[in-house]
Amino acid sequence: MLDIKVETENSETHTRISDRALSDLVHRIGMKGDRFLVVQRIPDLPGTFVQVWYDHGDHYQLERRSGGPATHFLARIDTPERVAGLMTRWARQEPEWDAGVEWESAGMPEPEPVPEIPARIRARLEERIRVLLRCGYGTVQELSRAAEDHLVKDGVRPVTYAQAYQLVERLWLERVEEQRQWSDVTDADRLTRAFARLEQGGITAREHFTCCRSCGLSEIRRAGREDARGFVFFSSQGTEAAASGHGLVLYYGGFDEAADDTAVVGREVVEALGDAGLTVEWHGSPGEAIELTGLDWRKRLVG
Repeated sequence: MLDIKVETENSETHTRISDRALSDLVHRIGMKGDRFLVVQRIPDLPGTFVQVWYDHGDHYQLERRSGGPATHFLARIDTPERVAGLMTRWARQEPEWDAGVEWESAGMPEPEPVPEIPARIRARLEERIRVLLRCGYGTVQELSRAAEDHLVKDGVRPVTYAQAYQLVERLWLERVEEQRQWSDVTDADRLTRAFARLEQGGITAREHFTCCRSCGLSEIRRAGREDARGFVFFSSQGTEAAASGHGLVLYYGGFDEAADDTAVVGREVVEALGDAGLTVEWHGSPGEAIELTGLDWRKRLVG
């Protein structure tokens, strides 16, 4: 699998896909509403990506960027096979991945200077964003919007989006560098694997789902397959608790709401979590939430 995330014009997201799947996406584009792909690395490095635009009857326009506007270049490529090959080599970080491509500047303008955030406000925003980075689920754009909105009072915004983005980008890159040292399998990795197993077994399993238990319970039925037997999820409130060194509470149930079926789903969830190497507290009652204890919460950023 390639350590990339691909976003399409028709709002699909594909994460850690194979080179064949990437090639299929490149070959697919060209119709109205489905004419481009944006490919970023995992974890995301802000301002670093390749993307392609194609409208039937034209050349493929391939673009690359590795930082600021001056690093944004474009080239015209004749075939989807060559585009897919270039994107795959970029994803694998192969030396001279773009050998033979004739690039030209995309002519992107330099952004306006961003004023410094006052020190007192910056300290409060940094504290909040570091919490969200430890949670591990947001993108740079989402965290920037969270920073922009965090200290709003009576409709007054103390920072602009540009200021928020600049702050988030710096903290994001610090966190990316920190997680490069994580050579082991983390508890967050184990949880993701357990949820993937449950999903394959017909249980809708969602991480960091909605803000709280009530919202999650009202929305979980629409979040998975129509033939799902049951569900399990934890909310963003739960994520923050885990990231702050506490346990993680999981909510679960059967979609027919029968107590016996809910208990069956609970046992399946507990088994998957235990097999993944996590410590689980649950006494078998369908009215009792499942709790993960002793977590070392290190969630790898995707972006």
